[in-house]
Amino acid sequence: MCLDLGITKGDKVNVHLPNCPEFYFAWLGLAKIGAVIVPTNILHTPHEMEFLLQHSGTKIVLVAPEQLELIRQVKPLCPKLQYIISTGSQEQEGALNLTNLMNRQSGDLEPCELKTEDAAAILYTSGTTSKPKGVIITHGNYIFAGEAMSRSIALQSHDRQLIVLPLFHGNAQYYSSMSAISVGGSIGLTHRFSASRYFKQAKRLGATVGSLFDAPIRMILGQSYDLEERENPIRLIWFAQALSENQLTQFEEKYQVQLLHLYGMTETIGTPLMNPLIGKKDNQSIGRPTLYYQVRLVNEEGVDVSPGEAGQIIVKGIPGRTIMKEYYQNEEATKLTIRDGWLYTGDKARLDENGFYYFVDRVKDMIKRSGENVAANEVELIINQHPKVYESAVVGIPDPIRDETIKAFVILKPGEKMKEEELINYCRLHLSKFKVPEFVEFVTDFPRTSVGKIQKHLLKNKGVQPC
Repeated sequence: MCLDLGITKGDKVNVHLPNCPEFYFAWLGLAKIGAVIVPTNILHTPHEMEFLLQHSGTKIVLVAPEQLELIRQVKPLCPKLQYIISTGSQEQEGALNLTNLMNRQSGDLEPCELKTEDAAAILYTSGTTSKPKGVIITHGNYIFAGEAMSRSIALQSHDRQLIVLPLFHGNAQYYSSMSAISVGGSIGLTHRFSASRYFKQAKRLGATVGSLFDAPIRMILGQSYDLEERENPIRLIWFAQALSENQLTQFEEKYQVQLLHLYGMTETIGTPLMNPLIGKKDNQSIGRPTLYYQVRLVNEEGVDVSPGEAGQIIVKGIPGRTIMKEYYQNEEATKLTIRDGWLYTGDKARLDENGFYYFVDRVKDMIKRSGENVAANEVELIINQHPKVYESAVVGIPDPIRDETIKAFVILKPGEKMKEEELINYCRLHLSKFKVPEFVEFVTDFPRTSVGKIQKHLLKNKGVQPC
């Protein structure tokens, strides 16, 4: 199909689709001919898509009919964009039809010479204070990601991955899709995540393993409990981001499934840190170094910190094999991130005496208050322990005297009420004075990315005035 439209090795093709079989057709088909997939979030605005398509030099966009108008709007601004291909059974104005193109495509392909280090994808990381960066993922990266994850979770050919997270994201590609492919397993794909239907879908699809984030797990726990969902085929769910000890216990007991907390990012490819499948685990931590990785914690000078002290997580790896190859057309950012074979993650953690790593915060999320460094995550963990609190997000707000002041955005549990001062007093009992929030705002939800991560930069923009 793409060959008939002049796409050759190294050309970029944007896939702007929700979870659907066509995503896999494009991803694997493009890999076979040496083209590079550029998957994007269907929630992106025209402004965001304009940047991504221009920066990547995309020549073709594969889009669902529901997002076609957005691409039509952006196309005149992207001189390298030649064709729009629409999925669905109907012809769409201004677009080629995927089904018609596939029906005309011959199955005979000329062999394409590919190397391990050749680019297979560009995955753009979300930008907060700057433009998104394009992470170059090689063919070798994808193979490594699948093999590393399948071994960490003892995946076998009879296992079936339940994929509810978006396919444009590294999590669903690396940990779920590639691990299944690497062992000859299968995939149960849903259009989107549904908290009320998660375990019903798992039963219907016969899924044995799954991947979630903390927010979806909380959403599942917030549903009315159906005792029949306790009898489900899932043996294991790995997850990222923090859950309280009570939430972890509730989830495992209610649904009879093992949870494994891990740490990884688009740039690390695999999961450098993960709780072990067998033996002692601590899901309040992000685990221990996995089989293929070395991990260190360093200070601002790059010197290893003492045990128990917070330091930036850096990961030893081979660019284009076990860590990303580079940032696309961003040599400066690549040099800052990969130094002497170590990938600097921008995340801080501390190491305990048992070898478990505990996430502290993003380096950029550290709040500077009157000369003291406050980890937003530490404050959130305390707030989340309050019996009336469902979830919280803590940010630093510019302050002319103390650099930053601390504000907590809080979602209460259904039916609960609380005044700001009650929560502030609670924090005073459990936190040092300089860590206690000065402002609390109760909200019904947070702005989130497509995988549930809280967009703190948007909360910061609210300032300290009530909304």
